[in-house]
Amino acid sequence: MLKKLSEEQLERLLEAGVEEFARRGLAGANMRTIADRACISVGALYKYYGDKDGFFQACLDRSLEALDRTLAEVTSEEAGFREYARRIIRALLRFSREHAGYVRLYCALAASGGEDARRLAGEIEGVTSRLYAGAIAAGQAAGDLRRDMDPEMLAFFFDDLLMMVQFAGCCDYYRERFRLYCGGALQEDQLEGELLKFLESAFTFEGSEIVHRP
Repeated sequence: MLKKLSEEQLERLLEAGVEEFARRGLAGANMRTIADRACISVGALYKYYGDKDGFFQACLDRSLEALDRTLAEVTSEEAGFREYARRIIRALLRFSREHAGYVRLYCALAASGGEDARRLAGEIEGVTSRLYAGAIAAGQAAGDLRRDMDPEMLAFFFDDLLMMVQFAGCCDYYRERFRLYCGGALQEDQLEGELLKFLESAFTFEGSEIVHRP
């Protein structure tokens, strides 16, 4: 009879799974490697999660719950758009430092294809898409943000920028991409300040207010 795993062992197992899936993807991940890293038997892993797909879903759920908690903490109090964006940028940079494996897992999933990728996109993006679109629509109604753009489209652009912020914080490819564009290692305070400048101009000025030189 298999011994019941402690909460600490389960956490270690899920963290080992996140790292393995982030490195090798669902198809390439090795369950024995995961079990060995967590210092448990493969039999115990399968006892708790049934099969590889079930365990992968548990790892994904863990990463999404952590991200949802982070965003809930910084968006629970109302604020103007600049402060709202600042809180989210700062929180996501911290999240990428503290939970690098979760972000790398998301990066690996974003690069995958097929029906599973579409299904997972709904799980991963569903909460943030509604959160950002709602905040932007409220800002438009209050007159703080430009009203000549669709709030859902603005939310899409906003999330694209935030996604790159997270990837640049912990993924080697995106770190190097940042260095090539910006001439050095990512400095969080500088990135936050420059991104806020960009967001303020892009999200507040309507087309009729922008003057282009001939």
